[in-house]
Parts: sequence; C-alpha cells; structure tokens
Amino acid sequence: MSKRILIADDAAMMRNMLKDMLTKGGYDVIGEAADGVEAVEKYKQLKPDLTILDITMPNLDGIGALKEIIGFDQNAKCIMVSGMGSQATVIESIQSGAKDFILKPFSKSRVLEAVSRLLGK
Repeated sequence: MSKRILIADDAAMMRNMLKDMLTKGGYDVIGEAADGVEAVEKYKQLKPDLTILDITMPNLDGIGALKEIIGFDQNAKCIMVSGMGSQATVIESIQSGAKDFILKPFSKSRVLEAVSRLLGK
C-alpha cells in the first residue's frame, strides 16, 4: 500500500505541482488544503502518513497548523515548505515538531528525498 500524503498550500499551482511530483514518485495524495484551518481538519479526518505544510497561509499559518496537528497526534510527520526561510522560521518549525524544512523554489529530487527519508520508499 502506498504512503498517504496531505498537501496544504494556499496556492493551487503549488498544490498541483507537489501532487504531480509525489504521485509520479509513487505516493498517494489523499487530500489538499488551502489554509491552515482546513489542513488541521483534513489531518484529523484523513490521518495521512505525512503532511506537507506551506508556512504562509490564510486563517491559520503553517506553523499554527503544525502545532495543532502535533497537539492532536504527537507522532505526526510534517514537512514545512516556504519561500521565506529565515533562520528563526526554520528553528520555530523544527522546535514545533516539523521533521524537515524545504525552501521554495524546490526541486523534485529535494521533495522526494525528504519524503522518502521520512516514509521510506
């Protein structure tokens, strides 16, 4: 059975690009969210093996969503994605429970390497 992934990004183009990369990499994208609130709801509903969260999203940012997801499931595997990778943001993400931090623009190989390291493939 392939590993199940949830993608949360407010930009539909980014969600589609990630979905395409992951699907071609043999993973099953089981859900998408356009903001942090939706990401938390979908995580609880779908219980994915991995969640990819953009940092900058409306209603609830990625770090807020990450904290809620980790609060709900301390074993959750989350990768943060952002175009603005200030050192403080990266540190806050990792301290909040993120397993990796990927800077935009990213390569397919960087995304698949991070996902396979966390999920195995």
